[in-house]
Amino acid sequence: MSAKAITEATGKDILNRHLNQHGAGAANCRFATVNAETDWSKLSIDHPWLLTTPLVVKPDQLIKRRGKLGLVGVKKNFEEVKQWIGERLNKDQKIGNAVGKLRNFIIEPFIAHTEAEEMYVCIYSHRSADTILFYHLGGVDIGDVDAKAVKLDVKVDSTLSLADVKTTLLKAITDAPKKERIAKFIYGLYATFADLYFTYLEINPLVVTADNLYILDLAAKLDSTADFICRPKWGDIDYPPPFGRDAYPEEAYIADLDAKSGASLKLTILNRNGRIWTMVAGGGASVIYSDTICDLGGASELANYGEYSGAPSEQQTYEYAKTILNLMTSSPKHPDGKVLITGGGIANFTNVAATFQGIITALREFQPKLIEHNVSIFVRRAGPNYQEGLRRMRDFGSTLGIPLHVFGPETHMTAICGMALGKRPIPQVASVEFSTANFLLPGGQQAQADLKEANEAAGLGSADESDGLATNNHQQGQSNGANSNFNRKFFSNTTKAIVWGMQQRAVQSMLDFDFICRRDEPSVVAMVYPFTGDHKQKYYWGHKEILIPVYKKMSDAIHKHKEVDVMVNFASLRSAYDSTLEVLEFPQIRTVAIIAEGIPENMTRKLIVEANKKGVAIIGPATVGGVKPGCFKIGNTGGMLDNILHSKLYRPGSVAYVSRSGGMSNELNNIISKATDGVIEGIAIGGDRYPGSTFMDHILRYQSDPETKLLVLLGEVGGTEEYDVCAAIKDGRITKPLVAWCIGTCASMFTSEVQFGHAGSCANSDRETATAKNKALRDAGAYVPDSFDTLGELIHHVYGELVKTGRIVPREEVPPPTVPMDYSWARELGLIRKPASFMTSICDERGQELIYAGMPISEVLNKDVGIGGVISLLWFQRCLPPYVCKFFEMCLMVTADHGPAVSGAHNTIVCARAGKDLVSSVVSGLLTIGDRFGGALDGSARQFSEAYDTNLHPMEFVNKMRKEGKLILGIGHRVKSINNPDVRVKIIKEFVMENFPQCPLLKYALEVEKITTNKKPNLILNVDGVIATAFVDMLRNSGSFTSEEAQEYINVGAINSLFVLGRSIGFIGHYMDQKRLKQGLYRHPWDDISYVIPEQYN
Repeated sequence: MSAKAITEATGKDILNRHLNQHGAGAANCRFATVNAETDWSKLSIDHPWLLTTPLVVKPDQLIKRRGKLGLVGVKKNFEEVKQWIGERLNKDQKIGNAVGKLRNFIIEPFIAHTEAEEMYVCIYSHRSADTILFYHLGGVDIGDVDAKAVKLDVKVDSTLSLADVKTTLLKAITDAPKKERIAKFIYGLYATFADLYFTYLEINPLVVTADNLYILDLAAKLDSTADFICRPKWGDIDYPPPFGRDAYPEEAYIADLDAKSGASLKLTILNRNGRIWTMVAGGGASVIYSDTICDLGGASELANYGEYSGAPSEQQTYEYAKTILNLMTSSPKHPDGKVLITGGGIANFTNVAATFQGIITALREFQPKLIEHNVSIFVRRAGPNYQEGLRRMRDFGSTLGIPLHVFGPETHMTAICGMALGKRPIPQVASVEFSTANFLLPGGQQAQADLKEANEAAGLGSADESDGLATNNHQQGQSNGANSNFNRKFFSNTTKAIVWGMQQRAVQSMLDFDFICRRDEPSVVAMVYPFTGDHKQKYYWGHKEILIPVYKKMSDAIHKHKEVDVMVNFASLRSAYDSTLEVLEFPQIRTVAIIAEGIPENMTRKLIVEANKKGVAIIGPATVGGVKPGCFKIGNTGGMLDNILHSKLYRPGSVAYVSRSGGMSNELNNIISKATDGVIEGIAIGGDRYPGSTFMDHILRYQSDPETKLLVLLGEVGGTEEYDVCAAIKDGRITKPLVAWCIGTCASMFTSEVQFGHAGSCANSDRETATAKNKALRDAGAYVPDSFDTLGELIHHVYGELVKTGRIVPREEVPPPTVPMDYSWARELGLIRKPASFMTSICDERGQELIYAGMPISEVLNKDVGIGGVISLLWFQRCLPPYVCKFFEMCLMVTADHGPAVSGAHNTIVCARAGKDLVSSVVSGLLTIGDRFGGALDGSARQFSEAYDTNLHPMEFVNKMRKEGKLILGIGHRVKSINNPDVRVKIIKEFVMENFPQCPLLKYALEVEKITTNKKPNLILNVDGVIATAFVDMLRNSGSFTSEEAQEYINVGAINSLFVLGRSIGFIGHYMDQKRLKQGLYRHPWDDISYVIPEQYN
């Protein structure tokens, strides 16, 4: 939702900070807020005026007409206010049909005034303008404001002047100075309204005294999508739930997930103890499921409204499903058990298998509780990879222990609601669609035709031939009063488009559609992506590969491709406005599709105005786009090729539709293809309050198209555009049969306001309800079903009558060409297999959280395992005991550096002084590590362990190595000796002796040291030796490894890893030290080099 109500306190706080910056000249609003946690003593200290002035107190919970309801306390002192609030705090209050608890209150100073000083001001935005209402008599008894108030429209592309305010709004104000003050206030108020992206701002009363202007009662809504613009001015905004519905922490959790995701995740809890729970994919589909449940008598038991859409990841879907299941199983059990309806339309681009895997993971986690609560689950879904998703769900259902019924696109979208509520039988075996992935299986197309003929012969889904086709009581005509931008065909089989954004999957989808439509050339000729330089991207055109240019600048793309007249804009909500304005400067562009959801309403309205000036049609924002079968499709519209083939979108039919919902447009493709000869054009105008084009714009286009025989409209609750359609039917502008349905009929059955998935789907008056609009459409002459459940049947009936009367001649089916399946998709579907190029068993970054050897990174940090713990996870795939982790960390510390003279540090320093970068310098040092420098740990471990394992006496081992002419690795030091011991060795040796359960190899090495130091005092056990032998003791005696694993780690060289990691710390230090000291290029001095050149040249 974009327009969200805020509390009176929040609204007044915003006005206090910004209103007078625009010269409004109003008094600051003094107020204090109170809830159950309020400390009254502190409150009176923070607001000392509470103790000295008469007060007004009222609840601040989006309650309308508080004065009429007796919910305002006037002229009370501080103690009386405390008593007044105490009598009402956390008490149930019924307002209309809603019952809720009063929890938040606002206290203000009482402003002494007369009724004559009370006035009314309201500003609200709509599609083409902002309307200012003013009435010179305000207050609780104002009555019908719409009838009384003076109105002034400020067009979207115009500005407000003081003269307009005075001459239009303030005619009733005769006092000149007073008029001037009020005019400046309204002027400043409107400037604040526009600047801070308010969508609604009502002040009643505005008190105008001789010396000041006071805002007493205030109601306001903000465009929440403008948060990225206005947050510095708004501050942190808390949007309260409507009165009668508590805010639940689970709702806040999902809202937070939604804010952090590119997907859409919504949750509203309607009845915490309800037995009917929903988990629906798609904004439009979620409303239709709620409608159907309510139509079937389940309104009182419907527990929640919500949706997940926009391709959430497996992890995000898991989190969403887990939240629903936790709510469902933490409420009291129901004697009839509970039902979970996991439904959805046919997805355009969401990977059904991936989202279902997240749901399955959550179901598995809650399996015992689901059984305990006697839950039945009903699933219906389709879209990309749906076959695999349904298969996984069916396979899992056989082990779940509760009923789990799974259906695909062969089942009507909302049929599972009737099954779940016992109103419809549950089929034992579901019919199977004849397709998979990107192509029909052999014989599938004919099998579908045969199945349809058999159904019609049996009387299934056929029209009642006895019913004649009603007409709209007007002759067929071509009258068209649409915007001139729409008096043309948008798309043909030669349409060329530019795509803004690096949307490779969507572009490939458009090209595949072009190919199966038998277009001669691809529809996408160029892409624009300002974050890279000009280059070319590879795509498939049927079997062969082609290159599509990508431009950094829109102007370059336009000038080099003069044939383009469509732009598909995938820019984000932050940049869609600017990128669309830019493309409107080029006259060759005639149609722009804006995909992004969440563009601020003010920006959208400006785009509409600018587009109308330039004669450009806008589809969207917040849309999947549209499709012209056989010609062109926008982005991901229509979904995967299997759905395009099923819905026969590769060739034109006779039915044109317009919908708000992008997801439901795909469902309409499916319904229309089953009920008629298919779609000729379909547009999803978008779910925002102000879509760039309206229902009427497209319906009148369809009316003018002689190839279009039947119209379908899928409207929804909120807005009044459907009434324009009613008027057009009545006055004869629409003469073709129109089947219409407005979703959201359930809204009137809820006791509190529910904002559905789309920003525009919220009724602000009875006239905007879906029920009222459906009645109006029916009364005007449209065909309106009893519910969405029967929409397909009604379309089939009307189509049948058109065929019967000869107005439609069904076209002969032409099989489409096959398109090779992408390798990646075929593999995901399990149709092919290929060995992976890499295998990994230590880390997984694919989910929502990074995982180290099975441990989420949050747990790694919360358990404070340290660097040693991370080493144990990433090197050894297990959590090793704390003493082992400490041993690792000690080894890193003692090996981190040994001065600048050793070869590794020397190399790093020389490279750093030569101007090389950090990585190059450190690598040059690391490359010196080997048996002679630092890399003796593995060799030392092998030598000592082999000697120990073969039961060689330490003396025998020393003699054997001398006889073989080999050095004992880990023995000897250039500087340290038995008389000048290495402190590092001493520290590690003592730690190991004290903490390791056993250390036989270290003790063996110490016995060898006794023998070697008798020969020469510097033949001591060095750092390499003590770490190597202690490491082997850890592997063999910690209890964490088998003997085979321990030996494998020794053989693969794991022990050297500690020295490499530790010494890297020192090398980085030397690099930074040289840069900090600004040392120049190093040149070795001549006097430190022995030149041994031959005396004579031969």
